[in-house]
Amino acid sequence: MSSSRLFAACLFLSPALALAQASASSPASNPLAPYIAVSNPVVALTHIEVIDGTGAVPVADQTIVIDGGKIVSVTPSASAQIPAGARVLDLAGHTVYPGLIGMHEHLFYVEPGTKELTGLAASEAQQTAPRLYLAAGITTARTTGSIEPYTDLNLKQAIDAGLAPGPDLDVTGPYLDGPGTFVNMARQLTSVADAKSTVDYWAQEGVTSFKAYMWIVPDQLKAAIDAAHAHGIKITGHLCSVGFTEAAAMGIDDLEHGLLVDTEFSPGKKPGACPADLNVPREVGTELDLNSAPVKAMIRTLVDHHVAITSTLSVFESLLPNRPPAAFLNREKETLMPEAWASILERRSLIGENAAKSYWPAALKKEMEFERAFVAAGGLLMAGCDPTAYGAVLAGFGDQRNLELLVEAGFTPEQAIQIYTQNAANYLDREDRIGTIAAWKQADLVVVQGDAAKDISAVNHVQLVFKKGVGYDPGKLIESTRGMVGIR
Repeated sequence: MSSSRLFAACLFLSPALALAQASASSPASNPLAPYIAVSNPVVALTHIEVIDGTGAVPVADQTIVIDGGKIVSVTPSASAQIPAGARVLDLAGHTVYPGLIGMHEHLFYVEPGTKELTGLAASEAQQTAPRLYLAAGITTARTTGSIEPYTDLNLKQAIDAGLAPGPDLDVTGPYLDGPGTFVNMARQLTSVADAKSTVDYWAQEGVTSFKAYMWIVPDQLKAAIDAAHAHGIKITGHLCSVGFTEAAAMGIDDLEHGLLVDTEFSPGKKPGACPADLNVPREVGTELDLNSAPVKAMIRTLVDHHVAITSTLSVFESLLPNRPPAAFLNREKETLMPEAWASILERRSLIGENAAKSYWPAALKKEMEFERAFVAAGGLLMAGCDPTAYGAVLAGFGDQRNLELLVEAGFTPEQAIQIYTQNAANYLDREDRIGTIAAWKQADLVVVQGDAAKDISAVNHVQLVFKKGVGYDPGKLIESTRGMVGIR
């Protein structure tokens, strides 16, 4: 190596080496220690209200005993048997529900642009995003599209090894897309063989799910689905060239966002191509009849083919005038780099100026109605926050907002939590381990102040997040990201 290259390498490595040396000399050998509030092997959560994730009504004054990372009992506090030596937490006035399973999450942040620099750009948020997810109660997350798959895979290994805080990750491969995409980080497939070989490669590298994107063409989508299934891996899609009904017939497992991206009802839609104007939300909000025979037939097809839908209401809400509430944005503000916060305020102002012309209020209302109809027909609905758009929806914060929006859509708080827990666990085939509160399941639990069954906004007041029996302090996790979202 030349002396100049060696010098450059030293400049690159020296900060990391300095941090590593400082860590090695630190008396705290556990890198997670600064964020942990409860580390006792046996813990009893007493006098707490339990929402178990099944959709059932809450049960008051319960005691949950955790031992070795597992839930060993859930019993009325009056008759609870608390092991000797257990750490006892009196949680009267609090609610506990299962660790949330975010099914449309990302480990990147969409960077602010300018009038001259308008193309989509995103930075890997490998340190801030996992902490914010965990702080919000997300104990398992599917990345649902990666821009840096190796980074995501390495981060998963670090989290699994206890070297970094964050949820258990279901890492999705790179976006599977086609010509015309605006996502430069996506894989632009060129043939059926390319689709298969791309899936084969990333499955061997360790990804555990795939996501097809808007410009993928039908034969390549079918090839990707078949290749993923050959590896025992599920595939979802945010589609445009292919409609929901056609994708279901191909065998896709999941569809992202819901009705507001389904192009099959768009006037002039041509087979295998995105509509020219890409204005499905306007068409859905102002023209589409949810009670029409074609829409009902599409829902029936999804249910019959066991195709799940992932709700992402919070990212849609961010496009509405005067929404989300200022209180929601203010909770996020301290985590954001100043340029990102300024960009959000500028975009929010512009949306407000065009409020009279906005079709988004009608579109969001229609999407909520669609999700209720899909569930009523027997469909499996999951949720995730999709922290993209113009940056107003952040990891974790957006998931908490989603729970509120699902209740606004007409689901009960218990059903909203079920969508985020048991439903997702069933989709991931992990219902024997996570997704509900029951004896001998993994102790992934979220403790919030207040009665979440009576007021879903209690989900914004997380006091403790247990992941595999270890209780994390959400305040410390969030504080560690202060001013860094958009950079790290």
